[in-house]
Amino acid sequence: MAKRDYYEVLGVDRNASQEEIKKAYRRQALKYHPDRNPGDKEAEEKFKEAAEAYEVLSDPEKRERYNRFGHEGLRDTFGSGGFQWSDFSHVRDFEDIFESFFGESIFGDFFGRRTTRQAGPQRGSDLRVTLPLSLEEIATGVEKKIRLKRFERCNACGGSGAKGRSARVCPICHGTGQVRQVSRSFLGQFVNVTTCDRCGGEGRVVEEPCPVCHGQGRVRGVSTISVKIPPGVGNGNYIPLRGQGNAGPRGGPPGDVMVFIEEEEHKDFERHGDDILYELPVSFSQAALGDEIEVPTLYGKVRMKLPAGIQSGKVLRLRGKGLPRLQAYGKGDQLVRIHVWTPTRLSDREKTLLKELAKLENTAPPKGGRSFFKRVKETFGG
Repeated sequence: MAKRDYYEVLGVDRNASQEEIKKAYRRQALKYHPDRNPGDKEAEEKFKEAAEAYEVLSDPEKRERYNRFGHEGLRDTFGSGGFQWSDFSHVRDFEDIFESFFGESIFGDFFGRRTTRQAGPQRGSDLRVTLPLSLEEIATGVEKKIRLKRFERCNACGGSGAKGRSARVCPICHGTGQVRQVSRSFLGQFVNVTTCDRCGGEGRVVEEPCPVCHGQGRVRGVSTISVKIPPGVGNGNYIPLRGQGNAGPRGGPPGDVMVFIEEEEHKDFERHGDDILYELPVSFSQAALGDEIEVPTLYGKVRMKLPAGIQSGKVLRLRGKGLPRLQAYGKGDQLVRIHVWTPTRLSDREKTLLKELAKLENTAPPKGGRSFFKRVKETFGG
């Protein structure tokens, strides 16, 4: 099967920066991570495909060669067998991504390299929570209460999973959680270390399970936790709550809770980065004569001066009335776009006055259709 374009795999433009490529790769890797897609061969292939694309596009020399010659230009790089995991030169960076999310490296059986873990109970799984926030909450920061359904430590057995003192050291691995098998050949001695099947790598076995948790050391429960949201967050930002996830089986450490921010649509404001856009309708007389108008912001109402002769589509700026810059100083601005409102229903008196006004040369548009329409296009951004 023909290989897909590496830029298409990561979902980035060919002119994407290294930071954009890294972020795109992180998203793909997390999406198709085997822990999130157990037994899904298609996800496994996309996971490998993203790793291969990142290996090339994150290296300036390989990327330049790929841009010029495509996949054929990388034949010498990966050899006749194509991309191999051993070729991947960004292992440390790659492991950091998953260790920060899942608390452990994903390298091992998935790519054919057996690894062993230390004896002891398994870590609990992570939980993902989506938290909707209004723009007002994002502007000031807020503390939220979150109700979680999760596995919690069994109080009856203290999380051990055993009734009384029935847990004992595994007789097979003697508490190490691993079994070593040594074989000899004319090439020398080989040692194969595998997880103990008797205790599942925990180093101990339960003789009599706890009647409450049935030997799991954890039970399902509901808890309420707090999370502090800093000002300036946006869609896609997340806040990790370490140790607040599912309790691990039989005394294993708990996982984390990942709180993902979801920005709610606002009825008045539209967000553009750290700036806020507000559409302000004004009457013809206000636009022609100027006025001082009360304008809503995320922080309350303010008075804004409307200059005389302002045109529809003009954008005014309220400094510092936007959103705080995340992990930085200062705030964005509030942009106020002017729309001259045309009335749809007029009284006889209003019609008479407007007809008289229309006769005055000063209120007519500039003569010369070409220049007039050019000014209209400039006003409305055409």
